[in-house]
Amino acid sequence: MTPGPTSPSGPPGGALAETTRAVPIDHFSAVHLAAATARAVAERCGLPGALPDQAAVVASELASNIAKHANGGSLYLQPLTYGEGMEVIAVDRGPGMRELERCLTDGYTTTNTLGAGLGAIGRIATTLTIRTRSGTGTLVCARLAPPRRTADAERPLASLCLPADGEKHCGDAVTVALTDRGPTALVVDGLGHGAEAAEAARAAVRTFRRAPDADLPDLLTAANRALRHSRGAALAVLRLEGATASYCGVGNVRAVLLSPDDVAHRLTGQPGVVGWNMPPPQVRRLGAPAGTTAVLHTDGLDHRWARAPEPFLLRLPPPLLTAALVHGFRSSRDDTTVVAVKTPQRPR
Repeated sequence: MTPGPTSPSGPPGGALAETTRAVPIDHFSAVHLAAATARAVAERCGLPGALPDQAAVVASELASNIAKHANGGSLYLQPLTYGEGMEVIAVDRGPGMRELERCLTDGYTTTNTLGAGLGAIGRIATTLTIRTRSGTGTLVCARLAPPRRTADAERPLASLCLPADGEKHCGDAVTVALTDRGPTALVVDGLGHGAEAAEAARAAVRTFRRAPDADLPDLLTAANRALRHSRGAALAVLRLEGATASYCGVGNVRAVLLSPDDVAHRLTGQPGVVGWNMPPPQVRRLGAPAGTTAVLHTDGLDHRWARAPEPFLLRLPPPLLTAALVHGFRSSRDDTTVVAVKTPQRPR
């Protein structure tokens, strides 16, 4: 069961999400880098006690499995999108795991499938989510949270935010607030690249955080004022309220609503630039029954992913869905951000 929304003054985690650290696992030497990166992220998150060392173990085990048994793999490491904690996500294009339950058993390993270390990861992680498909690959998300904040690791929302290859600054930004009106996600794509684009994105996030429960047009209007002396941005806000998804955007930030069986809706923002020539913002409201996953992403992600996605992709939980999209459809020449929020299933 997912905890109910909090007010804007609730627990931390609604601030600007940090840029995701991506570690390609193209050689066994990358295992050490993955472990060191995980420890650094955990320390930056302020995780107490042995959690930084445990994060390093999780990253090491997942990277080792990719290096030994798979190909085309990467680890994505970052703080949780909302709350206290961090996540280690592993994605590969390997053979998949034919016997997932056995792979999760301590001591089980095989030269033909992944498996070594997954039992240990299951004991360490606050939550462990795995999906695998034979011949396609495996996705794993291990979330670690302090003992008093385990609910943060269980929330059905996730995001990834990566700079273009070779860029020090990321011109994209993402934040999610859990308000009394429902979870509300903001995605910003500062025009161009580099430090000025990043500052425009941060300014939009700071403005959003002052009143994330405001009406969506008011959020865009406030961002437009805040960005007048910046280079401007594409920006969109999406809110899930009951069985309704509300979307308001300007520029090329897309929204996609997924059911477990199909793409329900595809939306893109109004023409214009927030901070320069923003039109009067319009809200589009769509049905979002229980089990709907709402996705918001910048144009660093190829929009063609939503034309005819496979059922395996449609049914992934948010942390694995965002990773699968970035790993499979990201343009390395552009900043890329994607956030996914799932409406809770109604109890039977």
